[in-house]
Amino acid sequence: MTGHARISLAAWGATVLGSLVLTPVFSGPFLFVSAFFCAAVTGVGILLQNLRVPRFVVPAVQLVVLVELISFFFLRDTLRFGLVPWRQTVVEFNQQMVNAMDSINRFSAPLPPDSHLTLFAVSVISVTGLLIHLIAVQLKQAAWAGLLLLTMYTVPAATVHGGLPALLFIPPAIGYIVLLSAEGRTRLSRWGRRISGVSHLDAAEPIEASALGQAGRRIGLSVVALAALLPALLPALPEGVIGNGLSGTAAGGGAGASISATDPMLDMGKNLKRGDNVTALTYTGGPADGTYLRLTALDLFDGNTWRISPRQTGRKITGDLSGPPGYSGDLSKVPTTKMQIDVSRSFRSQFAPVPYPLHSISLKNRWRYDASALDVVSGNGQVVGGQKYSLTAYDLQPTPQDLFDAMPGGEPDQYTSDVPARTDPKIKAKAREVTAGADGNKFEQAVALQKWFRTEGGFNYSTENSPGSGMRALSAFLLQNKTGYCEQFATGMALMARILDIPARVGIGFLPGQPGKSGEHIVRMHDMHAWPELYFQGVGWVRFEPTPSTQASTTPSWTDSSGAIIIAPTTAPTTAPTTPGNAESPDISKPKDPRDGADNAGLGPVDTGNWFTNGGGKVIALTLGVLLVLCIPWLIRALTRRKRFARAPGRAGVEGLWAEIRDGSRDLGLDWSDTATPRQLGDWLISQLPADAHPAALRLARGVEAVRYAGLTDLKVDLRAEARTVSKGLWSQAKLTRRWRARLLPPSWRWYLNRGSSEASDLLDEFDLALARLRSLLLPHRRRPAN
Repeated sequence: MTGHARISLAAWGATVLGSLVLTPVFSGPFLFVSAFFCAAVTGVGILLQNLRVPRFVVPAVQLVVLVELISFFFLRDTLRFGLVPWRQTVVEFNQQMVNAMDSINRFSAPLPPDSHLTLFAVSVISVTGLLIHLIAVQLKQAAWAGLLLLTMYTVPAATVHGGLPALLFIPPAIGYIVLLSAEGRTRLSRWGRRISGVSHLDAAEPIEASALGQAGRRIGLSVVALAALLPALLPALPEGVIGNGLSGTAAGGGAGASISATDPMLDMGKNLKRGDNVTALTYTGGPADGTYLRLTALDLFDGNTWRISPRQTGRKITGDLSGPPGYSGDLSKVPTTKMQIDVSRSFRSQFAPVPYPLHSISLKNRWRYDASALDVVSGNGQVVGGQKYSLTAYDLQPTPQDLFDAMPGGEPDQYTSDVPARTDPKIKAKAREVTAGADGNKFEQAVALQKWFRTEGGFNYSTENSPGSGMRALSAFLLQNKTGYCEQFATGMALMARILDIPARVGIGFLPGQPGKSGEHIVRMHDMHAWPELYFQGVGWVRFEPTPSTQASTTPSWTDSSGAIIIAPTTAPTTAPTTPGNAESPDISKPKDPRDGADNAGLGPVDTGNWFTNGGGKVIALTLGVLLVLCIPWLIRALTRRKRFARAPGRAGVEGLWAEIRDGSRDLGLDWSDTATPRQLGDWLISQLPADAHPAALRLARGVEAVRYAGLTDLKVDLRAEARTVSKGLWSQAKLTRRWRARLLPPSWRWYLNRGSSEASDLLDEFDLALARLRSLLLPHRRRPAN
């Protein structure tokens, strides 16, 4: 196996082992996908090097391969001709990265296996693998790859609460050692530096040093150096850039909200507990007093968590959606209402906020809908933030009589009637106790449950120290503390309805919001809400509102008439639900939740920002950072050149000017020989320069020769004018492209890295020798028996 192939494979192994530190943060198949991408990039590099392709071409081709792999696997819908990344690919990739950073900053680990988070993890690992290959193989500086492994470790170190297991240090350390060993073996095979012992450094003394100990000291000192350099190289990041997410009731910084497709209930609870209450969306049209906007419905309860049940692939949106499930009336006679919705970029969700039941929507292409829930979800992980769309919804207003007369029928599905086997018997008894006066009528039972939660049961609304929706938490909420927020009220009523043989699920979405100008309604993040939906044969899914009036001020109109028996249809109030902050209800205009207190009361529409605040500033900062990194070689050369020409005349000044001519020649691609004498190099320079610069080149070469070999110590020797003439002559003879490359990316700057590595190795050798000498003095030396 060739040396570069050995180091390439070791670099791949170090990347894969190093990426194991990300397993506490991300979930899903990101590790296997990353390993495959890095293997493909490594294979391309080995192939190109075996074909003796120019060194600078290899990383460029590897980058192209990596971009194609990422685009094909994650952004296939944006590719031109199904293969070529295009402008839309870049836009979509940027959006996915923004979504991933938002989720990382806002939520605690482990993160769900959402597509944008998987794309983020794979991209980070793959790019890190490409850079490790570039540094270890192309630049032949394998020791510096440890800095990249440490950088990758900072992501879980900053996001996982309680710290990382100590064992996670072992895989990256093994990968780093394997990489250094591969480089060392390659160097030895090329008659490079020996690291097997240092006794040859002082043959007069019987000193020996362990090869394993010597390698261990090198690795240890390298790690210490990297640990000291890393804080200096990485600027101090403000809190929240790589945040700790949300845990418990701690408020997070930043603005906006996120609803994932894996655990919408958990995300809603976290968003409600945040301190920011920025605008989520605005809408016009619909009922004059506003309407609830639903994201999705949770119908699967396993006794611990409410989730979305397994679904088939969503249907394409090509026209009118299918009718509301369970409704047996004539839909052509049901009035419809039109709405226009503008979602803020602050709201990150794969679900589109829509009223229920939805009739049609302008979102198409990569958006799908589910026939059983009538929710609209992205088909490729795209978020709804920044979308504007119009829709038409059915204005279904069932009367109390319709619901009272609904006959028990078959279950709408296999999930919404399921009561977990470990349900607390006390909850079952309480459900029957609360609805004892309903005489078995399902609608009256539902109304009794709603009234018990809102007014008669002694419940209080609060987002502080609220339990979750698991069985133990629900039991404590329903039977003991009776304090929670909309999640507990919605899931508690849904579970008790199922106990009473009423199919139930939980809707996630928004309250109607506050009226704005010109018929506009403004919905903010604290309007996020959960409610139960109960199923009645012939009517379908019907919304109820158990959350107290401090958060949801009114109940649905069809639940306002309550009586043991309804004989004739009653005229239901036409007032639709409103939310806190409505000027018509001064008693409840300010919720009791402290986060919706004086700072947010009466708040007007929140400016969602402009291009700069919505990501443009980060793009500018990233661009400037990249430009700054690219300018490092130019800066090093410029400062070195200035220092050399600023030296006083004399021996050091002459040697510095000669070194500057050497570096300038290499920058311009000329073949400067390190083994040639100054006179030979002077003759070579004359062959590369125009005629008017020949005398200056000759005087410069003779001056260097005199300083080195004639013992010249005259401090008045000043060859700066000759060096400038020679340098200008070399630049004037070079091609334009070569001159620009020499300015922007001078190859000679890498010599300083090589020199630093060589001097560091020499220092380590001296350190090893000093330790060996100290050991020989402190420990008795055993003499070998004479033969």
